[in-house]
Amino acid sequence: MTGFGRGSTANDTWLVNVEISSVNRKQAEVVLQAPRELNELDARIRKAILAVVSRGRVQVSISVEQSVSELSHFKIDSQLAINFSNAFKDLGKTVGFEIRPTASDFLRQPGIIAVVRTDIDAEVAWSSIEPALTDALDQLTRMRSSEGGHLKSDFIARLGILISYVQKISTEAPDRSKYQREILTKRLRDSGLELDITDDRVLKEIAIFSDRCDISEEITRLDSHFAKFREYLDASEPAGRALDFLCQELFREFNTIGSKANDAIIAQTIVEAKTELEKIREQVQNVE
Repeated sequence: MTGFGRGSTANDTWLVNVEISSVNRKQAEVVLQAPRELNELDARIRKAILAVVSRGRVQVSISVEQSVSELSHFKIDSQLAINFSNAFKDLGKTVGFEIRPTASDFLRQPGIIAVVRTDIDAEVAWSSIEPALTDALDQLTRMRSSEGGHLKSDFIARLGILISYVQKISTEAPDRSKYQREILTKRLRDSGLELDITDDRVLKEIAIFSDRCDISEEITRLDSHFAKFREYLDASEPAGRALDFLCQELFREFNTIGSKANDAIIAQTIVEAKTELEKIREQVQNVE
Protein backbone atom coordinates (compact mmCIF):
# COMPACT_ATOMS: atom_id res chain seq x y z
CA MET A 1 0.00 0.00 0.00
CA THR A 2 1.16 3.54 -0.66
CA GLY A 3 1.77 6.25 1.90
CA PHE A 4 4.07 9.03 3.06
CA GLY A 5 5.14 10.38 6.42
CA ARG A 6 7.51 13.04 7.71
CA GLY A 7 8.83 13.69 11.21
CA SER A 8 11.25 16.24 12.65
CA THR A 9 13.04 16.81 15.93
CA ALA A 10 14.91 19.99 16.89
CA ASN A 11 16.69 20.57 20.18
CA ASP A 12 19.87 22.16 21.49
CA THR A 13 21.95 19.31 20.11
CA TRP A 14 20.38 17.87 16.93
CA LEU A 15 18.26 18.77 13.93
CA VAL A 16 16.68 15.52 12.67
CA ASN A 17 14.40 15.00 9.67
CA VAL A 18 12.86 11.63 8.80
CA GLU A 19 10.88 10.93 5.63
CA ILE A 20 9.19 7.60 4.90
CA SER A 21 7.37 6.57 1.74
CA SER A 22 5.92 3.22 0.75
CA VAL A 23 4.78 1.68 -2.53
CA ASN A 24 3.01 -1.58 -3.31
CA ARG A 25 4.90 -4.84 -3.04
CA LYS A 26 3.88 -8.37 -1.99
CA GLN A 27 6.70 -8.65 0.55
CA ALA A 28 8.17 -6.15 3.01
CA GLU A 29 11.35 -4.37 1.96
CA VAL A 30 13.06 -1.48 3.75
CA VAL A 31 15.54 0.78 1.94
CA LEU A 32 17.38 3.05 4.39
CA GLN A 33 19.35 6.19 3.57
CA ALA A 34 21.16 7.69 6.57
CA PRO A 35 24.61 9.05 7.54
CA ARG A 36 27.17 6.27 7.82
CA GLU A 37 27.73 7.18 11.49
CA LEU A 38 24.26 5.76 12.13
CA ASN A 39 25.01 2.32 10.70
CA GLU A 40 24.79 0.72 14.12
CA LEU A 41 21.16 1.90 14.35
CA ASP A 42 20.20 0.14 11.12
CA ALA A 43 18.65 -2.93 12.79
CA ARG A 44 16.80 -0.80 15.34
CA ILE A 45 15.31 1.45 12.66
CA ARG A 46 14.24 -1.50 10.49
CA LYS A 47 12.64 -3.22 13.47
CA ALA A 48 10.58 -0.11 14.25
CA ILE A 49 9.39 0.10 10.64
CA LEU A 50 8.59 -3.61 10.24
CA ALA A 51 6.55 -3.44 13.44
CA VAL A 52 3.94 -1.40 11.55
CA VAL A 53 4.57 -2.42 7.92
CA SER A 54 4.29 -6.04 6.80
CA ARG A 55 3.97 -5.45 3.05
CA GLY A 56 5.38 -2.89 0.64
CA ARG A 57 8.67 -1.28 -0.34
CA VAL A 58 9.49 1.33 2.27
CA GLN A 59 11.99 4.09 1.49
CA VAL A 60 13.41 5.77 4.60
CA SER A 61 15.54 8.92 4.51
CA ILE A 62 17.15 10.24 7.71
CA SER A 63 19.19 13.44 7.94
CA VAL A 64 20.97 14.43 11.14
CA GLU A 65 22.67 17.79 11.66
CA GLN A 66 24.18 19.35 14.71
CA SER A 67 22.56 22.56 15.84
CA VAL A 68 24.58 25.77 15.55
CA SER A 69 25.29 25.78 19.27
CA GLU A 70 27.04 22.43 18.94
CA LEU A 71 29.48 23.51 16.25
CA SER A 72 32.92 23.20 17.82
CA HIS A 73 34.92 25.95 16.11
CA PHE A 74 36.31 27.27 12.85
CA LYS A 75 39.67 25.99 11.69
CA ILE A 76 42.01 28.13 9.57
CA ASP A 77 44.60 26.58 7.27
CA SER A 78 47.31 29.22 7.69
CA GLN A 79 49.69 27.76 5.12
CA LEU A 80 46.97 27.57 2.50
CA ALA A 81 46.03 31.20 3.20
CA ILE A 82 49.66 32.31 2.81
CA ASN A 83 50.04 30.38 -0.43
CA PHE A 84 46.78 31.90 -1.69
CA SER A 85 48.01 35.43 -0.89
CA ASN A 86 51.40 34.77 -2.53
CA ALA A 87 49.60 33.60 -5.67
CA PHE A 88 48.06 37.07 -6.00
CA LYS A 89 51.50 38.67 -5.60
CA ASP A 90 52.87 36.45 -8.34
CA LEU A 91 49.90 37.30 -10.53
CA GLY A 92 50.57 41.07 -9.96
CA LYS A 93 54.19 40.66 -11.05
CA THR A 94 53.01 38.84 -14.16
CA VAL A 95 50.55 41.53 -15.26
CA GLY A 96 52.71 44.45 -14.09
CA PHE A 97 50.60 45.93 -11.30
CA GLU A 98 49.80 44.96 -7.68
CA ILE A 99 46.77 42.76 -7.02
CA ARG A 100 45.52 42.35 -3.47
CA PRO A 101 43.06 39.60 -2.49
CA THR A 102 39.92 40.69 -0.60
CA ALA A 103 38.31 38.98 2.38
CA SER A 104 35.65 37.48 0.12
CA ASP A 105 38.41 35.90 -1.99
CA PHE A 106 39.70 34.09 1.06
CA LEU A 107 36.18 32.98 2.05
CA ARG A 108 35.48 31.60 -1.40
CA GLN A 109 38.66 29.52 -1.45
CA PRO A 110 37.79 26.01 -0.16
CA GLY A 111 39.83 24.81 2.77
CA ILE A 112 41.15 28.12 4.12
CA ILE A 113 38.32 28.39 6.68
CA ALA A 114 36.51 25.17 7.65
CA VAL A 115 33.85 24.39 10.22
CA VAL A 116 34.98 21.63 12.57
CA ARG A 117 32.08 19.51 13.76
CA THR A 118 32.13 16.80 16.38
CA ASP A 119 31.40 13.26 15.23
CA ILE A 120 27.82 11.97 15.48
CA ASP A 121 27.34 9.60 18.38
CA ALA A 122 24.69 7.13 17.17
CA GLU A 123 23.38 6.26 20.63
CA VAL A 124 23.08 9.92 21.63
CA ALA A 125 21.48 10.82 18.29
CA TRP A 126 18.90 8.00 18.65
CA SER A 127 17.10 9.93 21.40
CA SER A 128 16.32 12.59 18.77
CA ILE A 129 15.82 10.23 15.83
CA GLU A 130 13.28 7.98 17.58
CA PRO A 131 10.50 10.60 18.09
CA ALA A 132 10.94 11.87 14.52
CA LEU A 133 10.75 8.30 13.21
CA THR A 134 7.63 7.64 15.30
CA ASP A 135 5.89 10.76 13.92
CA ALA A 136 6.76 9.78 10.35
CA LEU A 137 5.47 6.25 10.88
CA ASP A 138 2.22 7.58 12.39
CA GLN A 139 1.61 9.74 9.32
CA LEU A 140 2.47 6.85 7.01
CA THR A 141 0.09 4.54 8.87
CA ARG A 142 -2.79 7.03 8.71
CA MET A 143 -2.37 7.48 4.97
CA ARG A 144 -2.17 3.73 4.39
CA SER A 145 -5.21 3.18 6.63
CA SER A 146 -7.18 5.69 4.60
CA GLU A 147 -6.28 3.85 1.40
CA GLY A 148 -7.19 0.57 3.10
CA GLY A 149 -10.64 1.92 3.93
CA HIS A 150 -11.29 2.70 0.28
CA LEU A 151 -10.05 -0.74 -0.74
CA LYS A 152 -12.31 -2.40 1.83
CA SER A 153 -15.37 -0.64 0.40
CA ASP A 154 -14.38 -1.78 -3.08
CA PHE A 155 -13.87 -5.37 -1.89
CA ILE A 156 -17.27 -5.47 -0.21
CA ALA A 157 -18.97 -4.20 -3.36
CA ARG A 158 -17.21 -6.72 -5.59
CA LEU A 159 -17.84 -9.50 -3.08
CA GLY A 160 -21.54 -8.71 -3.37
CA ILE A 161 -21.28 -9.14 -7.14
CA LEU A 162 -19.58 -12.53 -6.71
CA ILE A 163 -22.29 -13.65 -4.28
CA SER A 164 -24.96 -12.71 -6.82
CA TYR A 165 -23.17 -14.85 -9.42
CA VAL A 166 -23.10 -17.80 -7.03
CA GLN A 167 -26.80 -17.34 -6.32
CA LYS A 168 -27.45 -17.41 -10.06
CA ILE A 169 -25.43 -20.61 -10.37
CA SER A 170 -27.29 -22.12 -7.41
CA THR A 171 -30.57 -21.47 -9.19
CA GLU A 172 -29.38 -23.40 -12.22
CA ALA A 173 -27.55 -26.15 -10.33
CA PRO A 174 -30.43 -28.36 -9.05
CA ASP A 175 -31.53 -29.26 -12.56
CA ARG A 176 -28.04 -30.11 -13.80
CA SER A 177 -27.82 -33.63 -12.36
CA LYS A 178 -31.26 -34.55 -13.65
CA TYR A 179 -30.47 -33.06 -17.05
CA GLN A 180 -27.13 -34.87 -17.33
CA ARG A 181 -28.79 -38.16 -16.31
CA GLU A 182 -31.40 -37.74 -19.04
CA ILE A 183 -28.74 -36.93 -21.65
CA LEU A 184 -26.67 -39.98 -20.76
CA THR A 185 -29.73 -42.24 -20.80
CA LYS A 186 -30.74 -40.92 -24.21
CA ARG A 187 -27.23 -41.46 -25.57
CA LEU A 188 -27.27 -45.03 -24.36
CA ARG A 189 -30.59 -45.63 -26.07
CA ASP A 190 -29.44 -43.95 -29.28
CA SER A 191 -26.16 -45.84 -29.37
CA GLY A 192 -27.82 -49.00 -30.65
CA LEU A 193 -26.15 -51.03 -27.92
CA GLU A 194 -28.24 -53.73 -26.36
CA LEU A 195 -28.25 -52.37 -22.82
CA ASP A 196 -30.94 -52.81 -20.26
CA ILE A 197 -31.54 -49.35 -18.86
CA THR A 198 -33.12 -50.92 -15.80
CA ASP A 199 -29.99 -52.96 -15.08
CA ASP A 200 -28.53 -52.10 -11.69
CA ARG A 201 -25.04 -51.72 -13.10
CA VAL A 202 -26.21 -49.30 -15.76
CA LEU A 203 -28.23 -47.35 -13.21
CA LYS A 204 -25.21 -47.22 -10.93
CA GLU A 205 -23.00 -45.78 -13.67
CA ILE A 206 -25.67 -43.22 -14.54
CA ALA A 207 -25.94 -42.27 -10.86
CA ILE A 208 -22.13 -41.89 -10.57
CA PHE A 209 -22.00 -39.73 -13.69
CA SER A 210 -24.88 -37.63 -12.40
CA ASP A 211 -23.19 -37.24 -9.03
CA ARG A 212 -20.02 -35.95 -10.71
CA CYS A 213 -22.08 -33.09 -12.10
CA ASP A 214 -23.29 -32.08 -8.64
CA ILE A 215 -21.77 -28.74 -7.59
CA SER A 216 -23.50 -28.33 -4.22
CA GLU A 217 -20.25 -28.91 -2.31
CA GLU A 218 -18.46 -26.20 -4.28
CA ILE A 219 -21.34 -23.79 -3.64
CA THR A 220 -21.12 -24.49 0.09
CA ARG A 221 -17.37 -23.91 0.13
CA LEU A 222 -17.77 -20.65 -1.80
CA ASP A 223 -20.27 -19.41 0.80
CA SER A 224 -17.77 -20.33 3.52
CA HIS A 225 -14.95 -18.49 1.73
CA PHE A 226 -17.13 -15.39 1.30
CA ALA A 227 -17.91 -15.34 5.02
CA LYS A 228 -14.22 -15.75 5.87
CA PHE A 229 -13.30 -12.98 3.42
CA ARG A 230 -15.64 -10.57 5.24
CA GLU A 231 -14.21 -11.68 8.57
CA TYR A 232 -10.67 -10.87 7.45
CA LEU A 233 -11.79 -7.47 6.12
CA ASP A 234 -13.04 -6.57 9.60
CA ALA A 235 -9.96 -7.93 11.40
CA SER A 236 -7.60 -5.57 13.20
CA GLU A 237 -4.54 -7.66 12.26
CA PRO A 238 -2.87 -7.59 8.80
CA ALA A 239 -4.87 -9.88 6.51
CA GLY A 240 -3.36 -9.33 3.07
CA ARG A 241 -1.77 -12.76 2.74
CA ALA A 242 -4.88 -14.50 4.09
CA LEU A 243 -7.06 -12.65 1.57
CA ASP A 244 -4.63 -13.58 -1.18
CA PHE A 245 -4.96 -17.25 -0.22
CA LEU A 246 -8.76 -17.00 -0.15
CA CYS A 247 -8.75 -15.53 -3.67
CA GLN A 248 -6.83 -18.59 -4.86
CA GLU A 249 -9.37 -20.89 -3.20
CA LEU A 250 -12.27 -18.99 -4.75
CA PHE A 251 -10.68 -19.37 -8.18
CA ARG A 252 -10.27 -23.07 -7.52
CA GLU A 253 -13.95 -23.54 -6.63
CA PHE A 254 -15.15 -21.54 -9.63
CA ASN A 255 -12.92 -23.58 -11.93
CA THR A 256 -14.28 -26.83 -10.48
CA ILE A 257 -17.87 -25.66 -10.97
CA GLY A 258 -17.13 -24.71 -14.56
CA SER A 259 -15.65 -28.12 -15.35
CA LYS A 260 -18.37 -30.13 -13.56
CA ALA A 261 -21.49 -28.23 -14.58
CA ASN A 262 -21.02 -28.68 -18.33
CA ASP A 263 -23.60 -25.97 -18.99
CA ALA A 264 -23.36 -22.91 -21.23
CA ILE A 265 -25.27 -20.58 -18.90
CA ILE A 266 -23.24 -21.58 -15.84
CA ALA A 267 -20.01 -21.43 -17.86
CA GLN A 268 -20.74 -17.82 -18.86
CA THR A 269 -21.48 -16.91 -15.27
CA ILE A 270 -18.20 -18.51 -14.19
CA VAL A 271 -16.28 -16.39 -16.71
CA GLU A 272 -17.91 -13.22 -15.36
CA ALA A 273 -17.24 -14.26 -11.75
CA LYS A 274 -13.57 -15.01 -12.43
CA THR A 275 -13.17 -11.65 -14.17
CA GLU A 276 -14.55 -9.89 -11.09
CA LEU A 277 -12.42 -12.03 -8.78
CA GLU A 278 -9.29 -11.15 -10.74
CA LYS A 279 -9.96 -7.47 -10.02
CA ILE A 280 -10.13 -8.30 -6.32
CA ARG A 281 -6.95 -10.35 -6.41
CA GLU A 282 -5.00 -7.55 -8.13
CA GLN A 283 -5.85 -5.20 -5.27
CA VAL A 284 -5.36 -7.84 -2.56
CA GLN A 285 -1.70 -8.09 -3.58
CA ASN A 286 -1.25 -4.61 -2.13
CA VAL A 287 -3.23 -5.00 1.10
CA GLU A 288 -1.36 -4.93 4.38
